[in-house]
Amino acid sequence: MVPRFVYDDDCGFCTWWAEFFAEHANLRLVGFSDMDGELLDRLPDEYEDCAHLVTDDAVYSCGAAIEEALAISDVGRPARPIFDVFDESETYADLRERTYREVADRRALWGQYLSSDDPE
Repeated sequence: MVPRFVYDDDCGFCTWWAEFFAEHANLRLVGFSDMDGELLDRLPDEYEDCAHLVTDDAVYSCGAAIEEALAISDVGRPARPIFDVFDESETYADLRERTYREVADRRALWGQYLSSDDPE
């Protein structure tokens, strides 16, 4: 199965990033408004709190989803070994998730600079 990037398709900033990943990686975009039962069953209960990357074997959420989407993209693929080493550190995981939350909590602000012209 092609990995699915699940995101808030009502958010222009989120849509901009989703489209960026879709241009640079083999993945399928699924907005929150297009969710199906099988996919919903694999996501955490509070799935609308952040983005997710769903593969055959795993579900990555929040900062881990962004990192994995970047790591499978042509842009970030060369950094994959670095991500793999960093992922072994709890400190890195905490920093990655705090950074994700800082950006996500200010997406209206960031959307003034990076936004899809026509969010779904």
